[in-house]
Formats: sequence, structure tokens, C-alpha cells
Amino acid sequence: MIKSYYKLPLNTFGIVKNKEIDTCDIKQSIIDFIHLITTSYFGECTFDESFGCSIWNIDFDNLSSTNKLRNTITESLVESIVLQEKRLTKVGIEVDIQQEEFKNRGSLNRIKKRVDIKVKGVISKTNEPFSCVENFYIAPLSF
Repeated sequence: MIKSYYKLPLNTFGIVKNKEIDTCDIKQSIIDFIHLITTSYFGECTFDESFGCSIWNIDFDNLSSTNKLRNTITESLVESIVLQEKRLTKVGIEVDIQQEEFKNRGSLNRIKKRVDIKVKGVISKTNEPFSCVENFYIAPLSF
């Protein structure tokens, strides 16, 4: 059984130079992979058009209700994580969307939607419970 996984971001320069690469445990590897899924849009990976999620499709959607956005993100992430992350079973997603106001130096303030995503499941190799949280803003997407 694999006990260590490559840590992201991957040090490709180290690989080319035949140097030792940073590793992590299975939990951190799954967290990193989920982060890749949530921050990739469908079709971004030319070898697998199903990799990613629909967050990018709704990034500037200011007309849809919060419930509709939450449902779209939840459905897309569950489908993508179940399809792409085979090390995780019993996947559950909770999405919370809130608006936050950012004060600028001038008189104009910006409002962005904060998306909090909690992923739960079970690591299939170890049967351990798994959870992680992703936080970012949409309209436009930022971390």
C-alpha cells in the first residue's frame, strides 16, 4: 500500500534534476486533489474534459438565487469528486454562500460571494472519516 503521495504544487524542476520530491499523507493528497477539482473548469484538462466543476460557469452569475447557486455547486462537486477521487467513498458536500462587502480606498465598495465548501467522506484504504473545507470568493473567483 502506498504510504506517501506527492505534495502539490509538484516540483517538476526537482523531478527533472532527479531530486527527492516533497511527499504527504493520503489525507493531504485528497485535500489537494479536491482543491484541483474545485478550481478547474470543465475542459481545462484537454486529456479529460470531465475533470473540474461548474463553479466557473456561474462565477459572474449575479441573477440566480443563492439556493440555485448552492444546488448547482453541490451537484457538480459531488458528481466530480465521486467520478475523479476514487480514494474517497460516501462523499457528502455542504455548501454555504454568503455575501461579503470589501471596502475600497475610494467611496465604492465591492460585494463578493463567499463560498464555503465542506467535503465529508471515508478514505477507502484506511476506512477513516475524512473532511476538509474549501473557502473562496466568486464574482470573480479568488482565494
